[in-house]
Amino acid sequence: MTTETPSQQAKILIVDDDPSLLRLLTIRLSAAGYLVESAANAKIALGILQNYQPQLVISDLRMEGMDGMALFEQIRSQQPNLPVVIMTAHGTIPDAINATKLGVFSFLTKPFESQELLDTVQQAIKLQPASHDALEKDNWRSNIISRSTVMESLLQQAKQVAMSDFSLLIHSQSGTGKELLAKAIHLASNRKDKPFTAINCAAVPEQLLESELFGHSKGAFTGAQKDHQGLFQATDGGTLFLDEIGDMPASFQVKLLRVLQEKEVRPVGSTQSIKVDVRVISATHKNLQHAIKNNTFREDLYYRLNVVELELPPLAERREDIPLLVQHFLENAVKDSNNRVKSFSQEAMELLISADWPGNIRQLQNVVEQSIALSSENLISATLVKNALRDKTTQFPSFAQARDHFERDYLAKLLKITAGNVSQAARIAQRNRTEFYKLLNKHHLVAESYRES
Repeated sequence: MTTETPSQQAKILIVDDDPSLLRLLTIRLSAAGYLVESAANAKIALGILQNYQPQLVISDLRMEGMDGMALFEQIRSQQPNLPVVIMTAHGTIPDAINATKLGVFSFLTKPFESQELLDTVQQAIKLQPASHDALEKDNWRSNIISRSTVMESLLQQAKQVAMSDFSLLIHSQSGTGKELLAKAIHLASNRKDKPFTAINCAAVPEQLLESELFGHSKGAFTGAQKDHQGLFQATDGGTLFLDEIGDMPASFQVKLLRVLQEKEVRPVGSTQSIKVDVRVISATHKNLQHAIKNNTFREDLYYRLNVVELELPPLAERREDIPLLVQHFLENAVKDSNNRVKSFSQEAMELLISADWPGNIRQLQNVVEQSIALSSENLISATLVKNALRDKTTQFPSFAQARDHFERDYLAKLLKITAGNVSQAARIAQRNRTEFYKLLNKHHLVAESYRES
């Protein structure tokens, strides 16, 4: 999906060692349609710059370690045409004036109004048009609406493994778009001209699952009045997506394992096996390693399915995508129902960006559609969004969600206590460094941002 205005296509990097201000600015600019990345200090910002390639940097002047002017000098030496806006307090206005003489685009004096921020950003963006080439999506990923760095990293991994025939396992919470990712991988593969078929293993009764996947012969059971081709045969040459594989009955798992090993299926009631050439992508929201320990999932099947594992992030970890997703759902609602074109107020958009979203993208779509349905005005208010969110964000979290929240909070507290010393934090957690780094990566925590200068 593409957007319509240059402002919505622009990338902005915000640098500030005040977490509350960093979050507030991110929400304000994201609500205005910008793609925003943040950094807790100048050193982290320099590390982000090369891959992120923003059209504008907004930095605080006074920061511990490298200050805003030192950061500006580094940016100017690397990307002389990249505009930089400096934020200052009242007492540092003379420094800010001097900064503009040195080449800083502008400065904002704290506290500043939202409109002043947006006006300054819009003026700065005009200096450097957004790179349409960098933002234009390939056809294979055109249905995935995202500009977040965490999703970009995942999609690069997906494209890399798409050309192989290895089995893939997608792990994520419910409602994150696992089937969309599987379809994108199919379209990026050599099998793109062959069928893509999806089945939810949790939605099909156990007694029908074998017939649905492997097919059956006429007379195999009561009601089998003719031969039925299963999904493996129907998908020959293509990609079969097995969603919620963790809910597959234990008794059926051994049958699926045999098909994956032998690359052939035997329809129910038949004595003949049929060769099939199918790439399998599976997905689950469950922890399959725990299921293996509890003897509810076969270990040999797990390793057959999980040659490569992709972790699809929850919506709360890709908040910069929320304005894009909201716009997409708005456009679809107008197209499907011939409603008047509507939009969310800035306050409503900020609520959407900052909500918890335990139900992820599926929940976001529901909230957007409910707000549209109940709105009598073209501009959807924050009150409508609050009402739509109220019953959905107060639900008791699932065990997996509660565990993830605990892990992230626990790791963040450890890093804060140890001032970002990973070795010390790993010892306190009684984990080795390698495992501890994997946990940090899982929850997108950067140890460096907790280190004292």
